[in-house]
Amino acid sequence: MNLIIQGLNTVLSQHTAIIQKIAQMSNANKIIPINSRAIRLENVQCDSQILEVIQDQCLQAQLDVYHGIQRQLSDFKLVAMDMDSTLITIECIDEIADMQGLKPQVAEITEAAMRGEIEFQESLVRRVSLLKGLEASALQRVYEQRLQLSLGAENMLKQVQQAGLKTLLVSGGFTFFTDRMQSRLNLDYTHANVLEIIDDKLTGKVIGGIVDADEKKRTVEKVCQDLGINPQQAIVMGDGANDLKMMGIAGLSVAFRAKPVVRQQANLALNFVGLDGILNVLTA
Repeated sequence: MNLIIQGLNTVLSQHTAIIQKIAQMSNANKIIPINSRAIRLENVQCDSQILEVIQDQCLQAQLDVYHGIQRQLSDFKLVAMDMDSTLITIECIDEIADMQGLKPQVAEITEAAMRGEIEFQESLVRRVSLLKGLEASALQRVYEQRLQLSLGAENMLKQVQQAGLKTLLVSGGFTFFTDRMQSRLNLDYTHANVLEIIDDKLTGKVIGGIVDADEKKRTVEKVCQDLGINPQQAIVMGDGANDLKMMGIAGLSVAFRAKPVVRQQANLALNFVGLDGILNVLTA
């Protein structure tokens, strides 16, 4: 087993003391620089208590730590991503609601759903209903003025696509945004909710079934089946409780800026570095 420690800045020069301490605590054989922002401690031996101490120390130092066997990028054939607050920095529905002056009310429901306190289907129906009567042009304004890719997203996608992995964007958000992300980032598959629009206004309803946690999992399974691969050959990234089911079937589950319940269950939690932090735990 290895420990991989990474941060936003130069790790070895800025965190020498803590890395040396962790190497001693974990009985690491070697400290191997991966690049300027990541190091690998090889053949560590630490029980769950020591690992918890190491994780706490890294959290305080704003470092991300991964404990596991060495995996290769070639072990995987698919990267599946949640969109809102994972691939992109915003929750689109919150920003759409802001156009109605309703962001606090909608954001409160969003947060409760992401923490797993409200069923996702119920939360989406409640939030979308508040958008009734909004001009559809608000969606384009959100895309142009507020939507930004998460840190490291473009580099991560560039590297995995060059390595031949397929990409899936599966979202409890809306096709208006996933369609644009697909075109912009050359993604292979997308699946999201469809907002009903009549006379250029939102009706406050979603067309068809809602993409909830179960549907996300089914989508990952279906894409894997179409590709002729096992879900264990998929990397799945998310941040909220509704991502846990699809993350649970993955070979590598990645929690990005995630809620505590998601961080605790993921193989890898990226709290500080960008999405391309996954590349430091996988050899080329």
